[in-house]
Amino acid sequence: MKPLEDVRIISLEQYGAGPFGSLHLADLGADVIKIEDPNVGGDVGRYVPPFNEGEDSLFFETFNRNKRSLSLDLSTPAGRSVFEDLVKSSDAVYSNLRGDVPAKIGITYDDLKHLNPAIVCCSLTGFGMTGPRAKEPGYDYILQGLAGWMSVTGDPDGPPTKSGLSLVDYSGGFVAAISLLSGLHAARRDGVGGDCDVSLYDTAMSLLTYPATWHLNAGFEPVRTKNSAHPSLVPFQAFEATDGWLIVGCAKEKFWERLVVAIGRPDLGADPRFASFSLRGQNKDVLLPMLEDVFATDTVAHWLSLLGPAGVPSGPINDVAHALSEPHTLARNLIVETEHPVYDTVRQLASPVNFGPQRPEYRRAPQRGENLEEIVADLGYDEETIASLRRSGAFGEVTAEAHA
Repeated sequence: MKPLEDVRIISLEQYGAGPFGSLHLADLGADVIKIEDPNVGGDVGRYVPPFNEGEDSLFFETFNRNKRSLSLDLSTPAGRSVFEDLVKSSDAVYSNLRGDVPAKIGITYDDLKHLNPAIVCCSLTGFGMTGPRAKEPGYDYILQGLAGWMSVTGDPDGPPTKSGLSLVDYSGGFVAAISLLSGLHAARRDGVGGDCDVSLYDTAMSLLTYPATWHLNAGFEPVRTKNSAHPSLVPFQAFEATDGWLIVGCAKEKFWERLVVAIGRPDLGADPRFASFSLRGQNKDVLLPMLEDVFATDTVAHWLSLLGPAGVPSGPINDVAHALSEPHTLARNLIVETEHPVYDTVRQLASPVNFGPQRPEYRRAPQRGENLEEIVADLGYDEETIASLRRSGAFGEVTAEAHA
């Protein structure tokens, strides 16, 4: 069996952060039933440009493979009844909504425990369910600013800068997945579920890590550094070569000793001004221009051909195309394929989460409502019950055909 093959998750998810978290659980075998609101056309991720066609988009494919979709209107009594029947036979209810919404629509543990005492209700929200910002929507860009990330990203002479990737969203997805799995473990051990109150804000703040500790205990004030330099290790930064950029990192003294030999500057190693981490930090305005002049004389490939064999941590600054074609990317089977009725074959990145030797199987993201028949059949509904639910608007707009 796949690691999570015996886990069923009802997911009221949308866009990026929530679907990214449940994606890894689905790849590990969990049955993730994606509840999509028919009143708004389902998950907004289906319509993200520029690579979209109707309700299909490559954005949506990225975050929703290996899941099943059910169009369900929870605002109707009929839709709510179907949802509650799903809760009875599921392990978790997962969502990424605004902090006050889970309680409003009745998907917290207190709302559902009478149906299933062991249900785990994991809510990934922007700011959490408590605090002065609980009712605010949370977006990655805004959170990178609020949590101080942008103040330490970018060139010292440039503006505060966000990460090129939505790392608050994706980190929040991972945190939600970990929280949900922790809840499942406790529920199966104790027979009692509960709430996971997870937020993008908490995630972003926690990732300030040691600069926050330095500030709280020693008054450290983080600043942006030239060429993405490490705040305390010198040299550990980007250097420009004749045809691009590379990263060179001396996180240990032995790497510094190897570096000066590899680049043909043993005199720097013998210079007492650069004899330790502390001294190199104090004299970085002298040392770094010397190193920059050296690396500016040849190509990235030339320097890597010297630094790699010498055991100096280093690497090129790839663009996305080069990163995707890196031999190590291919060797680790990180590019996976699914067949799709609109895009034919969709190539995307595998989940980095793994357990055991079994490789995950990959199935394309579902069409909206595609799995309705099989999901309600699992609930034991007969044809008459399903027809009645349709007429009651459980699955969306009631058509003349549904009334027939």
